Amino acid sequence: MSENSSKTRNLIPQLGLFTTIAIVVGGVIGSGIFKKPALMSQLLGSPELLITIWIVAGIITLFGALTNAEVAGLISETGGQYIFFQKMYGNLTAFIYGWAMFSVVQAGSIASITYVFAEYTEFFVKLPRFAPDIEKSIMLHIPFIGNIFPIENIGVKWVTIMTITVLTTVNYLGVKFGGIVTNVFTTMKVIAIMFLFFAAFIFFPGQAANFVKDAPVNMSNVSLFAGIIGALSGAFWAYDGWNNITYIAGEVKNPQKVIPRALIFGTLIVITIYVLINLAYLYVMPVEIMAKSTLVASDVALAIFGSIGGAFIAASVMISTFGTANNTIMVTPRVYYAMARENMFFEALGKVHPTFNTPGNALIVQALWASVLVLSGTFDILTDMLIFVSWIFYAMGAYGVFVLRKKMPNAHRPYKVIGYPVVPWIFVIFATGFVVFTLYNDVNNYVMGKSRIIQSLFGLLLTAVGIPLYMYFIKKRKNQ
Repeated sequence: MSENSSKTRNLIPQLGLFTTIAIVVGGVIGSGIFKKPALMSQLLGSPELLITIWIVAGIITLFGALTNAEVAGLISETGGQYIFFQKMYGNLTAFIYGWAMFSVVQAGSIASITYVFAEYTEFFVKLPRFAPDIEKSIMLHIPFIGNIFPIENIGVKWVTIMTITVLTTVNYLGVKFGGIVTNVFTTMKVIAIMFLFFAAFIFFPGQAANFVKDAPVNMSNVSLFAGIIGALSGAFWAYDGWNNITYIAGEVKNPQKVIPRALIFGTLIVITIYVLINLAYLYVMPVEIMAKSTLVASDVALAIFGSIGGAFIAASVMISTFGTANNTIMVTPRVYYAMARENMFFEALGKVHPTFNTPGNALIVQALWASVLVLSGTFDILTDMLIFVSWIFYAMGAYGVFVLRKKMPNAHRPYKVIGYPVVPWIFVIFATGFVVFTLYNDVNNYVMGKSRIIQSLFGLLLTAVGIPLYMYFIKKRKNQ
């Protein structure tokens, strides 16, 4: 296969509705549902509010999915949001989005998700690590970030990198192969969560009164409004990843119809699962006990099954995070691939493997960068800084429905968002509010001395690094 033919070769549609729904569900359900309910219980102190927050956050996410579905049906090209922003706002906004995904957001997500997977392997196998003085002997200082220790907890980091390598290899060998892994692990994680749900109501003498019994005191020492905002933030984090399916549109059969359906059905499935499992948590333990738990799912499983409950939850978290990592690794390189195909990113990332028909180079580069973030240990810090940038893009993506209806009024839309224009506007307002509150909270923490930097502003600065890169690629494209 010649160099030129690898540039002109396109990705092949191979994925059907079941796999695309599995990508949506598997990309959303990670470790959040096992951990976030405890913090949310602490902030709210009310089971009714807890369930309401999960439903409200789910509905807002569904509104985002419904809105995104119209755009996905209209523009069914590989690259998803990158292509959407290009059509909506032009090349600069699209490039900045792609750069943010490449440099931090998605690579950081891959690093953090697989790191959780590696941490839970220690429930079954003790991983090696150096003595504390050796771990601290190698240190690098990054301005505004802090000190990093590359060999700290090296066993967990090594398993993390190996997991990234294995899943990258799986998806390098073919999108259909990666889709099979997604189907298997998404099915397994849903079965594990629903098993815990049924076990709680069948095998444990729980209390239905827990559904309406509030905590006796305000456990978090924050106002009700601040508690609701904080709980919503936790729920939105657990719902994140719902739009990843759009990245891989060029490899979906009949994407104009399949992707909108996958977004809607997948989001509804996730909402149902999240509400049901939270009801199970509450049935087993009252909200004030949930608030004191570090891993509420583990405590519930221990209460139901005894000592084997810990092993069940550890295995469930591993299955869940492994599947979520596979989804993210599979779909995200299509953004960099789309950018490179338009000479707006490094040329090699736009090549399709001649045998496996995958964006092999983009997958490899993503794996290498995610592994660097793993060794640095900065992935959680960086993703915290960029999560607020992600929500800016969410708001812009939803508002883009109005932009495209003006720019492309006569274009064929296989699906039009239900409840237009109210549904898109509600999502835009919520996303904008989330961004504003995050910025306010970061500034307040800085002023109060709780943080050395204003994380959201530093996230914008990291994103802005893409501007000179954009100028470079624009100039390079003009000279070709």
